[in-house]
Amino acid sequence: MVDEHGELKPIVYMLDPYHPRAVARCRELFHLIGPNDPQNAEWKEKARYVLVGQCKITAKDIAEARRLRAIGKQGVGIDGIDQAACKANGVQIFNTPGINKGAVAELTLGLALAVAREFGPVTRKQTAGITVAKKMCSGQLLSGKKVGIIGMGNIGTAVARAFRGALGVSLIAYDPYVPTTTWNDIPHTRVENLDDLVRKADVVTLHCPLKEDTRDMISYREMCLMKPTTILINAARGGVVNEDDLLRALQEKVIWGAGIDVYTQEPPTPERYGKLWEQNVISTPLLGAATDKTQGDTAVAAVERLFGFVEQY
Repeated sequence: MVDEHGELKPIVYMLDPYHPRAVARCRELFHLIGPNDPQNAEWKEKARYVLVGQCKITAKDIAEARRLRAIGKQGVGIDGIDQAACKANGVQIFNTPGINKGAVAELTLGLALAVAREFGPVTRKQTAGITVAKKMCSGQLLSGKKVGIIGMGNIGTAVARAFRGALGVSLIAYDPYVPTTTWNDIPHTRVENLDDLVRKADVVTLHCPLKEDTRDMISYREMCLMKPTTILINAARGGVVNEDDLLRALQEKVIWGAGIDVYTQEPPTPERYGKLWEQNVISTPLLGAATDKTQGDTAVAAVERLFGFVEQY
């Protein structure tokens, strides 16, 4: 296929379904081989450029895709792509940081409020046909409390603004990778170690990538440092919170409850997580960016970022 100037369009293989707006934009810029096209199965042999959403790209995939030059990734997280293999083979990765920050911040605030008011246990009982009287419930107020934010990037910043704007909370922040001048316009207390944050915060919410130094960064040890009334929120990546330790901490009433949007197994299943969901837990299946607008915006951005590389290559 040719573009409006009569030049051949670059070919891109879309390995996951993308939002219709992104598909339309992709067709303007590329010759698109979509996920339902029989030719899609040939991407490892032929592709120079691919677009992905949730599918994994392994080191084996990279080794077999010898013509591959760049991957466009919808969303922020790239832990599903073997980054070391990409670097070794000169394959560029283009994700879409920052675009989903508002949607994730809204979900984070919603999870915290739902856990504080015990929406999980109450709705499970009602759904099971059990009458729940007001006197059986005793939730928490979050207004004026201390919210500890782990990760001061785009999403962490949006979360900070959401909590302050809605509930007038005090903020505690931890991020060893950003300058001391970060959040100069947001009132907060910056701590130098994670223990200080988890001891002081009434809500602990994570917004950091999954890397070797962040895997299991919240385990049973850190939960034992928290208050019995602490609410833990993970809308970052599965694996940042140790799931077995979280179940134990909730069963032992070490912390109040948890809101979990990300898991090591996605989508999460009752077989794997049923016992966890019996606790004061609100569970959502990776809904942080799952709004129509956000899905469209992040998908279009992945297409355009990839095309920007192609134009310069």
